[in-house]
Amino acid sequence: MSHTLNQTMYKAFGLSIQSDIPLPELPQAEAVDLHGATHISVRYVDLDMTWPQHRPIPHNLICTPSQIMFKVPDLAVFAIENGNTIHVSPEPGADEDKIRLFILGSCMGALLLQRKILPLHGSAIVVDNKAYAFVGHSGHGKSTLASAFIQQGFCMLTDDVIAVTLNEQNVPMVSPAYPQQKLWQESLDSLGLNAGKFRPLFERETKFAVPVSSQFATTALPLAGIFELVKTDCEAPGIRPFDKLQRIPLLQRHTYRRSFLADSGLTQWHFSMTAKIAGCITAYQLWRPLNEPTVHQLMDMVLDAIEKK
Repeated sequence: MSHTLNQTMYKAFGLSIQSDIPLPELPQAEAVDLHGATHISVRYVDLDMTWPQHRPIPHNLICTPSQIMFKVPDLAVFAIENGNTIHVSPEPGADEDKIRLFILGSCMGALLLQRKILPLHGSAIVVDNKAYAFVGHSGHGKSTLASAFIQQGFCMLTDDVIAVTLNEQNVPMVSPAYPQQKLWQESLDSLGLNAGKFRPLFERETKFAVPVSSQFATTALPLAGIFELVKTDCEAPGIRPFDKLQRIPLLQRHTYRRSFLADSGLTQWHFSMTAKIAGCITAYQLWRPLNEPTVHQLMDMVLDAIEKK
């Protein structure tokens, strides 16, 4: 397909983004946002001469301290450089919707790491003007639990990638991403939502883009707690606290695209960052049965833990 240059200014993760590629999920930057410099540029670039053509690349990934480059077969080569540029070299006929999924996912995760912003894999909601994160492996219910909170009137900060920085007082802060969730058909069913109202994501007919613009928090908020979701062979949901030493590996195992860290020279930074955050937050593990809808019980457990804090 032909790719139309867009050049619209957006904002997400506390950054302004100028993109050749339309990113309709992202809020457009307002006039007040346009006075500062562009933090991120997303550009179509021919990378044929840059990507090695005649030797196999392990995992289709090249990492250096200044560049993370990866190839998605039959789609595009992506290059993320110096924490401020995303270059996209699409294959002929590549679908722009699918390219956009990688820009907002793996590319943004790589770019945040290059800027020494910690990306966690999960969703974050707002309770009493503080951010609480739900982390866990794919399919364990992070977005579903966040959506249950949204249905009860709470606001969402982010879904999928949680961008955490430290302010001048070393308080961890979560920046708003964009007002959209990605929910599986099963999640929509458990929440009583009609899938016919939402747009399927590319090649994922049973996963849908769910807008949440009316309940989207637009300012960075302090990260007060993390809840790890685990699906396990149990009869009923439960909750337990993590002690301070357990919080560091918790943050490390749920760092988004952590495979980029070592070759990017970020291992020591990653340990230091997660140790600082671990000292500032509470953390809990939530477990749930494999095949039973327990989202509302989990929500009650989260609210009880926050109230007792």
